[in-house]
Amino acid sequence: MPAAAHPRTDPIQTPRLVLSPVGSEDVDDLVLLYADPRVASWTGPWTPTSVAAWTHEMAARWTTDGVGKWMARNRADGSLVGRGGFTRFDLAGEAVLELGWVIRDALTGRGYATEVGRAALAWADEHEAGTPVVAFTEVHNHASRAVMRRLGMRPARLIRREGLIEGRPGLHPDAPFALYRAS
Repeated sequence: MPAAAHPRTDPIQTPRLVLSPVGSEDVDDLVLLYADPRVASWTGPWTPTSVAAWTHEMAARWTTDGVGKWMARNRADGSLVGRGGFTRFDLAGEAVLELGWVIRDALTGRGYATEVGRAALAWADEHEAGTPVVAFTEVHNHASRAVMRRLGMRPARLIRREGLIEGRPGLHPDAPFALYRAS
């Protein structure tokens, strides 16, 4: 009999999606996601090697941090929609969960980011009650800022991304980012 999954890493089902922790089996789908021209316009270029390293790190974070990113797949056919979830980090001395999402370009504008975000906030309420949840994006990323507002998050301040997140610096690490907080 297989061992029971840990409640923190059980798949989450939403009306249209299944969210499951990123694992090594997801490298090919994540290479596809980060090769999407619209995704790359926000995240910068990714190589298959950098995607594999990121995937390994995200899979390990579920064990080391108790949180991580999920793959978002269509419930009906299992196709890739995107990824989303949390990164635990220190924001100017405050331990927070950063909520983020990436949706395939062909599927943007259909509410998937909001659906991922709502599921993530519900998960945080159950498993990380009391830990502040934040999200941030480039100030000119109006679509992501609209998702944050739909999730009930409120603008807090402008921040500089540099030094906040390990790994990929993004396209403009010194650019101001709009920081939002969950209520």
